Amino acid sequence: MHRKRSCLAALLLLLLSRTGWASEPPAPEEEAPTSPPTPPARKWHYLTRVEATTLAFLPRGGVGKEEGYLQVEPTFILDGGRDFGVNVGAPVRFRMWGGGDGAAFVRREDWDTLSDWGQLVRGLKFGSEYTPLGVWVGALEEHSLLSGHLVRRYSNRTNPDYHPAGGVLTGKLGPLYTEAFTSDVLGARVMGAELSLDLEHVIFGKPQYAGRYTLALSGVHDWGRAGGRAPSVTLAHLDITTGVLIRPDYEAHVIVGVGGRPGADGAWGAVVGAGLDLGREKLRLRLRLEGRRQHGGFRQGFFGPDYELARFQGAGPDGGPLAEATFPDGYSAFTEAEVDWDAAGLGGHSRHFTLTLGAEAFSWGRFDVDGRVAMQLFSRSLEVALKGLAVGAGKPGARYLGATEVRWRFLGGKLYAMGTGGTLLFPTKEGTLRPGAFASVGMGVDNAR
Repeated sequence: MHRKRSCLAALLLLLLSRTGWASEPPAPEEEAPTSPPTPPARKWHYLTRVEATTLAFLPRGGVGKEEGYLQVEPTFILDGGRDFGVNVGAPVRFRMWGGGDGAAFVRREDWDTLSDWGQLVRGLKFGSEYTPLGVWVGALEEHSLLSGHLVRRYSNRTNPDYHPAGGVLTGKLGPLYTEAFTSDVLGARVMGAELSLDLEHVIFGKPQYAGRYTLALSGVHDWGRAGGRAPSVTLAHLDITTGVLIRPDYEAHVIVGVGGRPGADGAWGAVVGAGLDLGREKLRLRLRLEGRRQHGGFRQGFFGPDYELARFQGAGPDGGPLAEATFPDGYSAFTEAEVDWDAAGLGGHSRHFTLTLGAEAFSWGRFDVDGRVAMQLFSRSLEVALKGLAVGAGKPGARYLGATEVRWRFLGGKLYAMGTGGTLLFPTKEGTLRPGAFASVGMGVDNAR
């Protein structure tokens, strides 16, 4: 049986929130036991941080001009425990060189739409697994909508000129669990919901393990009106999940499902798979393996890690928007792994090692993979994060992106030096993607220790 993919627990402390790539993925909630545990007493914590760095946007592939900025990024975090928290702050980039005549002193692309003002809220949460209703607002990184067959590993910040705040709403009433989300609370963009019905609860009453047998219906629509105009698209999916082995610290499940594009004749897909979730004091492991069938242009994971770029220009030889691109009929094998390990236990927000990886191989020769790995070394004084994305590998028009970040804390951990760098793709008014790169070095100070 799948675990609830709520963003309400761990997203608040995005201590690696950097340009494009280095945010922590949302942590899944623990399965609710038969009798909800007593919530812990509220404890208030706060963190203040200021970073000052130089940031350069560099041309790549002989396209574009070099631009340089002084970037100042303040952050304030107030953590009220499991059911309340707020994280505010945003980078402000002051132009130092480049941009041509008439270029604004503050980078215009960061604040030129209403949606861009959403970046001021990195995280705002109300509610938790102890409450029947929960709300999360902030950046979405590697977000999946419950079963993940429509929205999987999606990020709303892949476009470097678009900085929306997404929203997630979760609710539970008897045997019905619901998750709804929007990629942009200030603009008409991706919106979707999934309703999950606990069949055992309906037929036999409240079960010992909630969600062991579920029927779920999901639907997602992209209005395409914010972050640049793009064609709209609608998808729907139906899933049945069965828990085959459930213990207090691990569970295994199987899942089957079918989906399609309403209004598009012959656009459908099917999936069958299995998953394993393991939770220990120091280790959390999630594995998933699926066999998939695509037909008529439909595919699972349509709203994926590349979507905010592919909505303008999908990977592959077609060169058009993903919603209008042809997708060959065929089969695929999908696998996903998430690993969190910490020598002191997983009770806090720090992790000595984090790995998240998704890969899909198609019967007609295409291969997609994306992942992130982060490590803390030398008594947590050194933090290293790497992230990469390859879409359409093995075929013409493949897309590759990557980035890295390093932080070194010294003088008791309050002061740190940092450096980031990687590749980017900038959507243009013509609907194409301009290749670029970024590099940043600087210093920061906070009261994290």
